Amino acid sequence: MKTSIALTRFIATLLVASLSMAPAWAGTFDLETKLTASDATEGDRFGNSLAFDGRLAMVGARHANDSAGSVYLFDVATRSELLQLTALDAGTDDRFGTSLALEGNRAIVGAVDDIPGSGAGSAYLFDVDPLSPTFGNQLFMLTGSDPAEKDDFGEAVAISGNTAIVGAPGSSGSGSVYVFDVTTGAQLFELTGSDTASGDKFGVRVAMSGNLAIIGASRNDEGGTDAGAAYLFDLSDPSNPIQIQKLIASDARGASQFGLSVAISGDTAIVGARLDNGGFFRSGAAYLFDVTDPSNPTELDKLIAPDAAFSDEFGRYVSISDDTALVGARFNDGVGNDSGSAYLFDVTTGDLLRQLNPSDAAEGDEFGSSVAISGGTALVGALFDDNAGIRSGSVYLFESSVPEPSSFLLATLVGLFGLGTTNRRSKTDWGAI
Repeated sequence: MKTSIALTRFIATLLVASLSMAPAWAGTFDLETKLTASDATEGDRFGNSLAFDGRLAMVGARHANDSAGSVYLFDVATRSELLQLTALDAGTDDRFGTSLALEGNRAIVGAVDDIPGSGAGSAYLFDVDPLSPTFGNQLFMLTGSDPAEKDDFGEAVAISGNTAIVGAPGSSGSGSVYVFDVTTGAQLFELTGSDTASGDKFGVRVAMSGNLAIIGASRNDEGGTDAGAAYLFDLSDPSNPIQIQKLIASDARGASQFGLSVAISGDTAIVGARLDNGGFFRSGAAYLFDVTDPSNPTELDKLIAPDAAFSDEFGRYVSISDDTALVGARFNDGVGNDSGSAYLFDVTTGDLLRQLNPSDAAEGDEFGSSVAISGGTALVGALFDDNAGIRSGSVYLFESSVPEPSSFLLATLVGLFGLGTTNRRSKTDWGAI
């Protein structure tokens, strides 16, 4: 009996140790499915934007319907298209679907349209609960309290709990972000950075995790002309947001455009710099930050593509989920000129897990022109794929054939044997304590 117990403890220790070093499933993402719109036509550019929460996927096609735009909602489990969203006031050139965000039963869609002037912009809140009698209904249309031409309100959107934020990088010259209550559609606040200046494009990208928001300002000049920056805000009281910190790359330089993409998951944020020289001249980079203490964030890693080349725009699109980051490089030439690529990284180590390319990759597809990840599933857009006509667009879903380790099994082992786990890079190493 003692031998059996000792052997069981030994096996459990090996299992926990192996899980703590790296997820067994993280490096696979080897199963591929291609998603297309049911009414796809030439020039739609399906896949220009993505939102994904693990069960539902939203895909933007802002040039569909004479550029009025459409958004498609998919059931990820069945790969089936559930419905098509359009704005109640849809009009030519509205570009509904420019940006997307999804959480729980609410979704928000940006439309850089012409209300009340060219490029003023709008955003729309929808019910996306498949079990709700109002599934697919538009709940509210959002506009800024001070709309003006070329505000580009709706260029970026994010949602968390009962709060939504909408970026307007052209507002007032320097850019603004508007905070809304999703239950009423009421505007609660207008955010600006503490030091933003004309042309900064504050709000060009936004993301939220809980009450923490990260806002990109890709043309901020603190690290050099157009070096870029990102701002952290506490939205615990959405009617009175507080700027906590400003993020600058440790090796900031002019023209990098750090902050043109941002994403956040739990205690980790990722910021893209599409024209950074990290791997090759203007090949692009992405930076990981520990934001456990957002008042004292720590830069963890600088991610670059192993096959970086001139103007790949690696980092133009980023997403993060738990310990995995996904970075797009739409102008990578791996399988043809501008065929595009996407890259999966282990957040805890900064190591490349896998480079993604679709099985039918072709020149000019710009695979990697949008990215989203949740758990062991990744979505990558190829807005110039010609599946249903020239530049009709497609989205590829990648998942792992090796199942994610059961957290229940791990918890049981820990409970039975008193075993703990450690990360390859601990919170202490991240400067979080």
